[in-house]
Amino acid sequence: MTVPLIQFDRVFKSFGDNAVLKGVDLSIYRGEVTAIIGKSGIGKSVLLKHIIGLLEPDRGQILFDGQALKAMGVAQRKAARMKFSYMFQGTALFDSMTVYENVALPLKEKGRMPFHEITNRVRDKLTQLDLAGIEDKYPSQLSGGMKKRVAMARALVTDPEIVLFDEPTTGLDPVRKNAAHAMISEYQKAFGFTGVMVSHEIPDVFYISQRIAMLDQGRIVFQGSPDAIRNSTEPVIRQFIRGQDPETMTAASSQH
Repeated sequence: MTVPLIQFDRVFKSFGDNAVLKGVDLSIYRGEVTAIIGKSGIGKSVLLKHIIGLLEPDRGQILFDGQALKAMGVAQRKAARMKFSYMFQGTALFDSMTVYENVALPLKEKGRMPFHEITNRVRDKLTQLDLAGIEDKYPSQLSGGMKKRVAMARALVTDPEIVLFDEPTTGLDPVRKNAAHAMISEYQKAFGFTGVMVSHEIPDVFYISQRIAMLDQGRIVFQGSPDAIRNSTEPVIRQFIRGQDPETMTAASSQH
């Protein structure tokens, strides 16, 4: 049986009296895009922050390639974290930096990379994402779609094994939303990274994910393929998907 690349084993997390994760079990497999769905404010981003190590579980453990993160030494943990990249909600580009400087930032933070190699990597990634020639522009000079691509270039410039996406289409109109999803799917196929995406875009996210995990009341209540969740008979799952799916809502309202 395939060992998950990332595995949550009975993970609990509270903030004061607010229990957010209540025994999460979750498996994320190499080379797939896994979408984490669920209602707003229930801890999807908290779950994502546990993956990258920004938060630690109160109880339970997270395994990376079958090995518990808390059992790793400092050097091992650092090596594991180097395999991750993060695409923030709303792109999080620095307005005071040029496109080149924004994309180069993760390479500079890793340190000890010669200037010419940083330059070559940034230019290669910008070319691959159809952004050549805008190195000296600032984010304020770019369209929303171009900003997303620059954010993607920054996320991919370190050649990460895993890319985490926190609500990558928030604030975009439907056309740009579709373009952003298509971009994630296209580049995942081209670069072969493992993607973990927090999203509330139902059903759009089903078309670009191989695996769906639904978080509800602090636990993962479903994990499996997009087809399996569409065909689920569980009331909580059906209600959530129907409530989030504009097509279903339109169809339902037209029947009354």
